Amino acid sequence: MMQKLEHQLCFEVYKAANQFTKLYAKTLAPFGLTYPQYLVLLALWEEDQQTTSSLCEKLCLGIGTLNPVLQKLVEKHWVQKTPSSQDKRAAHFSLTSFAKETQPKIEQAIIHKLFCSDFLLSEGPALKEHVHQLNDFLARMNKGEM
Repeated sequence: MMQKLEHQLCFEVYKAANQFTKLYAKTLAPFGLTYPQYLVLLALWEEDQQTTSSLCEKLCLGIGTLNPVLQKLVEKHWVQKTPSSQDKRAAHFSLTSFAKETQPKIEQAIIHKLFCSDFLLSEGPALKEHVHQLNDFLARMNKGEM
């Protein structure tokens, strides 16, 4: 007998991901950024000057998904694209001075939006740990380790 949609863990995770995307989209709109663009910037703020393949790996995105996001960030002057000197097919992406200067404003907007209530302050760390464990488990399942 098939379980109801509302009882499925996968559906709850799906809904939570959609809610996060909506929340971030509203918060990032004044900066002209989408949620995927913000994720790329987060990766570059952590470690500037990365290749497309390293960004794909960090963000768990395919090249076909990431390339249009990177192209938009280049067009909007958030990142700079430099062809690799060793591999003509590869490129390096680095933050522009605008992206570096705007980072604190974006971080402040995110903090203000996410932590305007006590829920994420008190429950966030435990939720993050549980979702991290779930992702590790699912990755092992997908690799056939279980």
